[in-house]
Amino acid sequence: MTETLPDLLLIGCGKMGGAMLSGWLERGLSRAVVVEPHAAAAEAFAGRATIVPDAASIPADFRPAAVILAIKPQEAPATLPAFARFAAGGALFVSIMAGRSVASMRAALGDQAAVVRAMPNTPAAVRQGFTVGYAAPGVTKAQAALADALLQAVGEVAWVDQEDLINPVTAVSGGGPAYVFLLAEVMEKAAIEQGLPPALARQMARATVAGSGALLAASTQDAADLRKAVTSPKGTTERALNVLMEPDAWPALMSKAIQAATDRARELAG
Repeated sequence: MTETLPDLLLIGCGKMGGAMLSGWLERGLSRAVVVEPHAAAAEAFAGRATIVPDAASIPADFRPAAVILAIKPQEAPATLPAFARFAAGGALFVSIMAGRSVASMRAALGDQAAVVRAMPNTPAAVRQGFTVGYAAPGVTKAQAALADALLQAVGEVAWVDQEDLINPVTAVSGGGPAYVFLLAEVMEKAAIEQGLPPALARQMARATVAGSGALLAASTQDAADLRKAVTSPKGTTERALNVLMEPDAWPALMSKAIQAATDRARELAG
């Protein structure tokens, strides 16, 4: 995509909102207004975007094609009503708030608000994110295409046609980077426990996780096949996997963890 992106209004400029804004600016964003009460959070974009502390400070002539909601879901009821005027003006709302349902957003923005729910993940900061989107009824083809273009600016995009599927997406890919970082963390700790110097343990754990991810991304093989290719019969890796794959170990715990995160996403629906 090389064309200039239309005017955008970003509500919240935390890590994810900032990562997405950076990607859009790289893609030729024509004009951006950022609503961020904590000025330090958006200072990296000074001179490239108009930064204001609240909805009342948005320039009166600003008519965004899309409004991106990048605030905490718990802040939505108090924050969204101030932006309902943009819904009435035909703007698309793209929400990256975990759990917050289309119905709850329309309750604050108006019943006719065009809403896309999306769940990106933190590799968006290096343009390697994975985002799954859901376009609510009433979103036009042109608006869905705009949402797709915005999300592609920070990585790969997929779509689902059932809103509730965004909740397990949140649990798997939204939270997934944290699980991978935990793997690197515990591998580093275990290496130190085996007597390796801390600096080497850290370097080895990080490089192994990053390199394995790159190999997985470059391969057309199933993850299970790649795992088996590393596992020599009666070797050291097989011995380790026998521990990790016990009935109550890693596979069962991951399933339980994903279920817990999915349940929490549904609790946040509001």
